[in-house]
Amino acid sequence: MSDIFVRHEQGDRFTISVRGHHITIDQPAEDGGGDMGPTPSELFVASLAGCVGFFAERFLVRHDIPTEGLGVHATYTYAKDAPSRVASIDVQLAIPDGLPESKIPTLMRVVDRCTVHNSLRQAPHVRISTKLLSPVGSGP
Repeated sequence: MSDIFVRHEQGDRFTISVRGHHITIDQPAEDGGGDMGPTPSELFVASLAGCVGFFAERFLVRHDIPTEGLGVHATYTYAKDAPSRVASIDVQLAIPDGLPESKIPTLMRVVDRCTVHNSLRQAPHVRISTKLLSPVGSGP
């Protein structure tokens, strides 16, 4: 099991701690936040885009194909009905010029099966409970 700690900072701003790394999340100024970092929903979509990029990079390296030019662009929309959620995500993979056309279908099958995408396909069991942490938000 991996530990992730989230600590409230101020207003809508929180700090997420993962293996000694710290990520600030916040809400945009127009939504009442301080715009000090991405929103949780943006991190959710970014996680999928990052996973696609990671799987693509590993595929390219495994096939001795240069990774220069590799990139991912993601867009998303929110649902218009309840419950509040991300309704759709569009992920576009920018592939390096050196990738042979014959390898594109295999690459697409590989990135389509990245861990985050698989977790969306077969949603994990999520249990939310309360726990008194001492001291509050303690963690790495």
